[in-house]
Amino acid sequence: MSLKLTSASFSEGGNIPRKFTCDGADVSPELSWSGVPQDTKSLALIADDPDAPVGTWVHWVLYDLDPTATRLSEGVNKVAVPASGGHQGRNDFKKIGYGGPCPPAGPEHRYFFKLYALDTMLDLGADQTKQDVERAMKGHVLAQAQFMAKYKR
Repeated sequence: MSLKLTSASFSEGGNIPRKFTCDGADVSPELSWSGVPQDTKSLALIADDPDAPVGTWVHWVLYDLDPTATRLSEGVNKVAVPASGGHQGRNDFKKIGYGGPCPPAGPEHRYFFKLYALDTMLDLGADQTKQDVERAMKGHVLAQAQFMAKYKR
């Protein structure tokens, strides 16, 4: 079975509801996954927007998630070490945790949620960036799943 990422908060390729954006409550969506490889030691999640005018904009960085976990509940606390486990890094809003879609007025943006099954714990500590996590993951990715949704103002 291959790694699969889904959300009960919105559909693959669908529109992200206002609740999960800066125009609403800005809470993180519920995410679920299945098909984690047996040798996985940790999971990492990165959410970003490649359509941002300044280049890819990072909305969420989580790492060292328990490999036996199968979901993140809606509204993960915006703290370095959330109750759901693992660590949350710094997004491009310069904040810890989830920062929802907040594009400028104009064309629709795509938001990619990417889950990685890793053969190691990253042990980076809290407050890391996407670049830090991607550098540490290099050569350790067993499987990857992706989920995309859209938002427009």
